[in-house]
Amino acid sequence: MIRLYPLIFILLWSSAFITTKPIVDNSDPFAALAFRFSMVSFGFFIFSIIKKEKILVKKKYTIEAILSGILFHGIYLGGVFFSISKGLPTGIAALIVTLNPVLTNALAGPLLNEKVSIKQWIGVILGFFGAAIVLGLEVGKALPTIGIIAVFISLLAVTSATLWQKKLSNNLSLPVSNMYQAIGGFLFHFLIVLFLVEPYINFSSTFILAMSHQILLVSFGAFTILMYLIKHNSASKTVSLFFLIPATSAIIAWIFLNETLSIYDVLGFIIASIGVFIATRENK
Repeated sequence: MIRLYPLIFILLWSSAFITTKPIVDNSDPFAALAFRFSMVSFGFFIFSIIKKEKILVKKKYTIEAILSGILFHGIYLGGVFFSISKGLPTGIAALIVTLNPVLTNALAGPLLNEKVSIKQWIGVILGFFGAAIVLGLEVGKALPTIGIIAVFISLLAVTSATLWQKKLSNNLSLPVSNMYQAIGGFLFHFLIVLFLVEPYINFSSTFILAMSHQILLVSFGAFTILMYLIKHNSASKTVSLFFLIPATSAIIAWIFLNETLSIYDVLGFIIASIGVFIATRENK
């Protein structure tokens, strides 16, 4: 089962891009994320109680987890949701965020003392090239400047979050760590809603369905698997999986939303898959 975690993560995380647009079309992005992570933190709290996990832990571990949540759930997701709400195409947002493995590989050596091999760099280059083919560069299309800035901030946040999470003491159980991270995300978005934006949420059937998907499958499912993979694998290998997300999103949209799947999508998926295989395989 553990060997299937990367595949399950890719499928669940990729599906999030399909439900982001319906959410921001029916709500302020920060209000939606505050609502989402209030539910997620409560869910992990109940799960921790049922599993009899120790919830009141050392102050150091609590702060570490909350800060990690601010980076992952707050700045990263907030930037992505905000950029899409301002009109940045989902594909462009995904392409920029897909640079995460490149930055992580570059920083994993000096910050985490991880050895990033030539094979891994070749895999990273192929992975990004494949993702770019799938998404296309949409050259000449007018893009909102504020959206571009927001998604680049998201890129820096998710890279920092990955490196930070790998560097942590890891003395918390996974559900308790996820609970405090969700609390961090909720606090970040709640403060923005409180002081900077006029919140609104249209609890339409579309919003409820999309939000339920992101809470249950993405926050409870995909993010938990991501934390497990970061803890047990190198940071550089784990984030290489992100290269498969744009192509997998295109395939999911083709299956469930009847969107067109072009030969370039298939070609990009194959190239990205080869890149991820090279970047994540064990050195013999």
